[in-house]
Amino acid sequence: MKHKRLVALCESAILLALSVVLSYIKFFELPFDGSITLFSMLPVSLVAIKYGWKWGLGTAFCFSWFQILQGGVFGWGLTPGMLIGSLLLDYILAYTVLGFAGIFRKKGYWGMLGGIALVCVLRFFVHFLAGIILWANFEQFEAFGQVIQNNPVLYSICYNGVYMLPETILTVVVAAILLKIPQIKKLFTQPVPPAWAMMTKEAVKEALRENEEEQ
Repeated sequence: MKHKRLVALCESAILLALSVVLSYIKFFELPFDGSITLFSMLPVSLVAIKYGWKWGLGTAFCFSWFQILQGGVFGWGLTPGMLIGSLLLDYILAYTVLGFAGIFRKKGYWGMLGGIALVCVLRFFVHFLAGIILWANFEQFEAFGQVIQNNPVLYSICYNGVYMLPETILTVVVAAILLKIPQIKKLFTQPVPPAWAMMTKEAVKEALRENEEEQ
């Protein structure tokens, strides 16, 4: 059991680090955060696919704090209330929901893809709510070639959709390709072997000998 937890912890840390690194590779970035990255949500989602939602949520929660440090939210000059709201909605909740990516993992290939797509949509929904609740004062913006006023719902859809739609498509497409590769699929669907299965023959013999001596 300890061996399994250690392996899960190490793999989760590696995939978390990969997500953090990929989040720094940005193709497009909006003011007040929001960017199209190099499928940075995928490695964290794969943790949930392999180890389930508990490990997924823990890893995604850690990822959210890296995003807080990276996003520069503390330098936006927000009021205390808006700062707390932004931290909870735009960061902690929005990124932690990625931990549910493994909810359909037992359904095979399409279940894994469906879970990844679902958490991308959930992240967009949280950002969308934050846009309505926190950023409703930005009532004038330009979209579709015209200036739109007093429509925070449309504002939030446009602002968050600009980066979340391409990011979701990119993430799902890359996941679809990777999970088709037999070695990758096996890596994230095969359970972790017990500790004895990874021991050499000599180690097994030594363990049996010590057990006999103890008896």
